[in-house]
Amino acid sequence: MEVGPINEHIKDQVREAADIVEVVGENVELRKAGNRYVGLCPFHNEKTPSFSVNPQAQFFYCFGCGESGDVFSFMMKYHHCDFPEALRKLAQKYHIDMPKRQMTEQEKKRLKIKENLYGACEEATRLYEQCLVSGKEAAVAQAYLEQRGVPSEFIKRYRLGFAPSPQAVGWAFQTQALQKKSIATDILEQAGLSVKKERGGYYDRFRSRIMFPIFDMTGQVVAFGGRILGDGKPKYMNSPESPVFEKSRLLFGLYQHREAIRQKRTAIVVEGNFDLLMLAVHGVDNVVAPLGTSLTPHHVRQMRSYCDQAVLLFDADTAGLKAAMRSVPYFLAESLECRIALLPEGHDPDSFVREAGPAGIQQRVEQARPLAEFVFDTLVKEYGLTLSGKAKIVEDLKPLLRDAKDSTQRSLMKAHFSEKLGTDLSLFEDGGKTLPATVPIPEPRVIPNNLQKKERQLFEFLLLHPECYQDLAEAGLTAVIEGGVAVQLLEILEKFCLEDAPDPERIFELTTDESVRSSIADLLTSVSVYADPEDGDSVKASMLKELLHWIEEVNYQKNGNVLQQQINEAERTGDLSLLMELLNKKMLLGKKRKGY
Repeated sequence: MEVGPINEHIKDQVREAADIVEVVGENVELRKAGNRYVGLCPFHNEKTPSFSVNPQAQFFYCFGCGESGDVFSFMMKYHHCDFPEALRKLAQKYHIDMPKRQMTEQEKKRLKIKENLYGACEEATRLYEQCLVSGKEAAVAQAYLEQRGVPSEFIKRYRLGFAPSPQAVGWAFQTQALQKKSIATDILEQAGLSVKKERGGYYDRFRSRIMFPIFDMTGQVVAFGGRILGDGKPKYMNSPESPVFEKSRLLFGLYQHREAIRQKRTAIVVEGNFDLLMLAVHGVDNVVAPLGTSLTPHHVRQMRSYCDQAVLLFDADTAGLKAAMRSVPYFLAESLECRIALLPEGHDPDSFVREAGPAGIQQRVEQARPLAEFVFDTLVKEYGLTLSGKAKIVEDLKPLLRDAKDSTQRSLMKAHFSEKLGTDLSLFEDGGKTLPATVPIPEPRVIPNNLQKKERQLFEFLLLHPECYQDLAEAGLTAVIEGGVAVQLLEILEKFCLEDAPDPERIFELTTDESVRSSIADLLTSVSVYADPEDGDSVKASMLKELLHWIEEVNYQKNGNVLQQQINEAERTGDLSLLMELLNKKMLLGKKRKGY
């Protein structure tokens, strides 16, 4: 049995029983001020209380950072949980029974697979821990960790383990040991612990490696990262993705370090597991690391839930610079302050903290350069400040400026960059003037016809799958396409998609506009509209889901921006009645976005 569908009656019952002052007061020190309560905001760092709780309206609002909502919103934001979990916790606190329902067979199967995967990962963690303590080659692994300076308490805290070499225990030692725990081989394969051989049977994925368990935000082990002993390849290996593990959605160390990050309001991002571990050993514990991938938008959103800023602490080599540059758009898009701290030549966080200690790391963090300045200086080093170099810098900065959600931030960056380059501000506007040049300037690295990446992705998808147009249109497609050739393209593609039998070869007949025809030709060239791969349905479904999510996010942001402007004006004029009405609208908009 599991918690049944959330109905309005249960939500109302919990809402009526829950006292927002009591719930907030368990986590925030509040004092009475007239007919409301005030305290220091738990969602941003402040010294003067700007966080207000209204017991009559059962509503909270921070005049500093703008966070607001009801008792459910507070539970979700503060405890980083989804709505069903917030409802369950409040129902439990106020002794309200949640309805039960019988799961479908498909739901039971999915739940059973996840439970088995969690169980397999936990048993594997215990096995690796035991191998590090007393297994074959344990002395070699222990000596390695001692040489790296990892104390025993940190080995226990992070549950480090060891996967012995096949020379010592055979190629299927872990597989066989876990099978004895009644774990099926198909579960071991799904969990990424065992690999199926072409001629039958299984062998262990992780061999001769120090093992780092990877925890999700509920504290369960969902995957592993393994650092090889010696000089073998690859140096680091992570588990493949599974129903309980997505690399793009988890940061190593966030579960263990979330409270330190929340208290310090800063997350330090490093590149490797050992970098993170050694910083923690030296007392720097507000650290996270991506799992063998570049930072993703979801990683940035996760960090934003815990802190006000992120500092990227990367090696001063080409890979470190590229990693920092790739993450720029995500921080701008999520409006999370980001700074870049590059380490001295030849150092990584591990070696530098050994040499300079935690004070040296702290100094690097304090001296970290603002993200925008770092980007600009990197481009100057790459292109130079010749006429052609400035043109390239402008074109590379344009997409980054588009990614900045905050209009004030975007305007300031444009003014700042134009002043530093000694150019006209209009150059940073899409479709603005271009720099005159006396030397040939290479083609700028921008998407043809000024289409943004997501717009291009959308139009290519519609050419491939015109039958999906109605789903996208009903989600609010037309509201997210604005200006220039993109609007004209959408009009043509709408006609194309709604034809009885859409034929790409006849799409040119729908317009005589040469710029639109050129755009269509470019799209047709870059995507094979006759492609029919074996996995076409799954790819189509995945892409449709991604585009629908994008449309929802853009429309939510646009509506939210209009509401925020109205809220700001109501605050400025002191119209409290209008302010509460607008805040309630904002809360309802947020609820609609989250689906409750």
